[in-house]
Amino acid sequence: MTTDAERGGALIYKQRLATRVTHWAWAICLFFLLLSGLQIFMARPDLYIGHQSGFEFDNAVLTIGSAITDGARRGFVDLFGWRFDTTGWLGAIWVNGTLQPRTFPTWMTIPSYRDLGSGRVVHFFFAWALAATLLVWLVASLANGHLKRDILPGREDLREFGTDVRAHARLEFDRKRDYNVLQKLSYFSILCVALPLMIATGLAMSPGTNALVPWITDVFGGRQTARTIHFITMLALVGFFVVHIVMVLAAGPLNELRSIVTGWYRTDAETE
Repeated sequence: MTTDAERGGALIYKQRLATRVTHWAWAICLFFLLLSGLQIFMARPDLYIGHQSGFEFDNAVLTIGSAITDGARRGFVDLFGWRFDTTGWLGAIWVNGTLQPRTFPTWMTIPSYRDLGSGRVVHFFFAWALAATLLVWLVASLANGHLKRDILPGREDLREFGTDVRAHARLEFDRKRDYNVLQKLSYFSILCVALPLMIATGLAMSPGTNALVPWITDVFGGRQTARTIHFITMLALVGFFVVHIVMVLAAGPLNELRSIVTGWYRTDAETE
């Protein structure tokens, strides 16, 4: 792998202060939202479609739980009627040497113990922090041109889609000032679709919001459907994070990290 010094390209100022600050603010918010959200989910580890849920309804699409099978506790995940054994990972977790009926391992939730109230406090605090950060990013990006230049893909970008897909599959990256089309599509999907959708579905589940704007729940087909969409969007964000970290490592972690910390980025040396 070519080092930063061997590239010999120019150092350019790529990431503005507002972009860097909101990037790290999102990282912190999403970390606490994920772990506190899983704490909340444990209170009802099922996902439904529709307005209602309960034992008398048959509209669950996902269930995480445990059951005694052949005299031993086994964890399971039911997904669209298919059951998978997840003992030790989901549903039945090893705690102090014994299998306990618990949806997620202790390290995956905030707090690590069962505490729905504390989980809700943490979740709501960082949810509002996330929404405020997104608003700050949007205003700053409109003002400094970041949204139009770096996030919204144009026709020229889309023409390079196939080329960029092949280059990324070979782990070949052009280190330039401008984002490539895959970066633009990814960031647009997260910043302009996934995060607003997380906020909207979160509001759709809130009784307080329902009292003020009751139609928002109907937009998503019911509170339980909104909860399911909220959970799926969370999984998409986790998937994006994993791919994002892999791409950073493959493209040159020191250069990428310097860019998002200081704003300065070393490009490839120009060839004649």
